[in-house]
Amino acid sequence: MREAQTNLSQTINHNRLVIGIDCSTTACKAIAWNREGKAVAEGRASYPLLQPQANWYEQDAAQWWHSTCHAIKQLLSQIDKKQVEAVCITHQRETFVAVDREGKAVRNAIVWMDKRSRKQVNFLAQKFGTEHINQLTGKPNAMTPSLAKIVWLTQNELETVTRTYKFLDVHGYIVYHLTKNFRTSLASADPMGVMDMQANTWADDLLTSLGLQKGQFAELVQPGSIIGYVNESAAAATGLPSGLPVIAGAGDGQCAGLGANAVGNNRAYLNLGTAIVSGIISSDYLVNPAFRTMYAPIPKSYFLETVLLGGVFTINWFIEKFAKDLRDSNLNLTPEEILETAAAKLPPGADGLMLVPYWNHVMNPYWDASASGITIGWTGTHGREHLYRAILEGIAFEQRLVGDAVMAAMDQRFSEYIVMGGGSQSNLWCQIVADITGVPVVRSTIIEATCLGAGILCAVAVGWYPDINIAASSMTGTAERFTPNSQTQAIYEKLYTEVYKPLFPTLQSLVQRLADLTQV
Repeated sequence: MREAQTNLSQTINHNRLVIGIDCSTTACKAIAWNREGKAVAEGRASYPLLQPQANWYEQDAAQWWHSTCHAIKQLLSQIDKKQVEAVCITHQRETFVAVDREGKAVRNAIVWMDKRSRKQVNFLAQKFGTEHINQLTGKPNAMTPSLAKIVWLTQNELETVTRTYKFLDVHGYIVYHLTKNFRTSLASADPMGVMDMQANTWADDLLTSLGLQKGQFAELVQPGSIIGYVNESAAAATGLPSGLPVIAGAGDGQCAGLGANAVGNNRAYLNLGTAIVSGIISSDYLVNPAFRTMYAPIPKSYFLETVLLGGVFTINWFIEKFAKDLRDSNLNLTPEEILETAAAKLPPGADGLMLVPYWNHVMNPYWDASASGITIGWTGTHGREHLYRAILEGIAFEQRLVGDAVMAAMDQRFSEYIVMGGGSQSNLWCQIVADITGVPVVRSTIIEATCLGAGILCAVAVGWYPDINIAASSMTGTAERFTPNSQTQAIYEKLYTEVYKPLFPTLQSLVQRLADLTQV
């Protein structure tokens, strides 16, 4: 074995690197990081998302491994592989695959966005109770966690379950192919929704009641610890050195928080991406329908996370459907830039137009798969810039709704949101978020925060830094700070408490009735 296997606290060589690998929903990206958190080399390979039936989403798990190998080889072509001290994986969460004893998939993986298990959600609610599932697993009884989909397999593909040796999350699958160990990280497995979060193990009683055993799941290890070593076959497939330490990672949301340095002092991270994801680390195990409770990438800590599926997606939808013709040939401006400039001139509240951004249904706090977006206040004076601003404000109002719930559960306020993602480049949106939530917004300088989070776990494991807090502080950075404007904040306070907060609960039944009457 290489010396790194037994002595990870060796003297730091500033030419040494660690690799963070992000196996997301659409692609695998591998990035080599140095001690300062600078990306030195990168590789990438995509894989398809399959849809065998309406609302079914699957992937060929073998493509995860093939793309990982391709991305790593591409990265290693840019550096000397002898510089690499460790590798760590982050990944799309809730997605899982059933494999045999050789780690080969016995069917396609079922992806987190799959919606085939609505009946199984109802079955689980009747069998165990929604509150019990939430308290035990930290997750709601919903279609996003793997639990309901595994139950679907037991009820619809019993032959598949019979042939299954292990149910693996994406991290566990890649770890097996790197090390031949059926192991995964606590912070990678827990989004599956089949763990006893307070006991740090698989929920044995829950599984047994469903005709399953915890032996059908991977061995669990703490994030940031050595989970295995690259074996010879994996070294040949990837180009990595044989014996290289593999560090237990975490899901992409938890790693993004780490890569943003949201690891202390009540800092929360906020990803203004296709979906809006925010999270904060808690030392206490707290459960509430307003958020999901995960393991943090720091041992003995939890990650309280909120998700809005219709984030930048909603903005892109609006521009594609209603504003793609906007152009300024003289200044060569995009539709987004034109709308941003026009919306910034409007007063808070978009001249009486308000939007509830449930374009992709709603997870926390309502967990309503039938929910849809709402827009109220239309008059003949409104234009595209008003709706654009209403979208930005609506998403910020929603962040206030779930953020307030997290702060109430923790009994303390966030000191700041460290913001990232494509939407974070909008000064207008950052200021709106600060004014509506009352929480200062700080722009992260890190573009690939998820991959960097995996790199930070490596950096601590190989001894570059004594702990996660110092590593995260040393390898990340922030730029502009947006402080709430007291006058604007007062306007938004009334709009939020008197209109936005009661809006969806008031109209929820009518929106559902509309969907029922017009459903094809």
